[in-house]
Amino acid sequence: MTPETVTGAAAMQERASAWREAGRSVGLVPTMGALHAGHAALLDRARGACDVVVLSIFVNPRQFGPGEDLETYPRTLDADRALAAAHGVDLVFAPGEKEVYPEGFQSTVSVGTLTRRLCGLDRPGHFDGVTTVVARLFGLVRPTRAYFGRKDYQQAVVIRRMTEDLALGPEIVVCPTVREADGLALSSRNRYLSPAERERARAVPEALVEGARRFQAGETGAAGVLKGMEGVLARGADRIDYVAACHPDTLEPVSRLVPGTVLLVAAHVGPARLIDNRILGAPTP
Repeated sequence: MTPETVTGAAAMQERASAWREAGRSVGLVPTMGALHAGHAALLDRARGACDVVVLSIFVNPRQFGPGEDLETYPRTLDADRALAAAHGVDLVFAPGEKEVYPEGFQSTVSVGTLTRRLCGLDRPGHFDGVTTVVARLFGLVRPTRAYFGRKDYQQAVVIRRMTEDLALGPEIVVCPTVREADGLALSSRNRYLSPAERERARAVPEALVEGARRFQAGETGAAGVLKGMEGVLARGADRIDYVAACHPDTLEPVSRLVPGTVLLVAAHVGPARLIDNRILGAPTP
């Protein structure tokens, strides 16, 4: 069944109020479109737990920095709506920029120290854009639960912190990363890669595998493990933004690795900036 598509903020609020009055649970999967199997997994998770599933599609200009790929970011609304239909979505919310940020909009949501490390160092202002749009979507859709992928680990931590701090309401559900057969995490930006770059991009998940292997072998000093990961990553990456070992909740860097420590990497391969992570002690993906 083809889902209803809503483009207006007021119409979205009307639907949300009706669902709330009827006592129906609402699952929201916020995206920028260009959907893939990772998004499909989020939709399936929402479909299994909620009465109503909403997919939002909005390429958010506030989370792109100067020189980033705002203008070239893939926009595939027809294909996205087809995938939504195949996975039981009830409503696609696809607003324009003026519906999300209407005339006179002046608010920005910032989340302290969590956003001033890792990706926040290389993409200043990025997380303010993410948290502001997510808070706005929460206000329009009023979801019971909102679903995010673990590939964007820092983003999930930041959104959970914002949601708890501001008592916004929805339960934040973080779902496992979906990967290609060779281990590369699915991402809308993977389509930027040429076949040769796609082969080199395997160094990103392979670096995480190397970190987990060293930990499983008994190495607990973060410095040595991270150096080994950098060596693997450098085989394929054109530029490395960071290789880090952090506390899973605070994202503070750690010097000793323990089960639950999260390893995170960010690197550029060709035109794509790729991020990935691995939680130590978790089952092998």
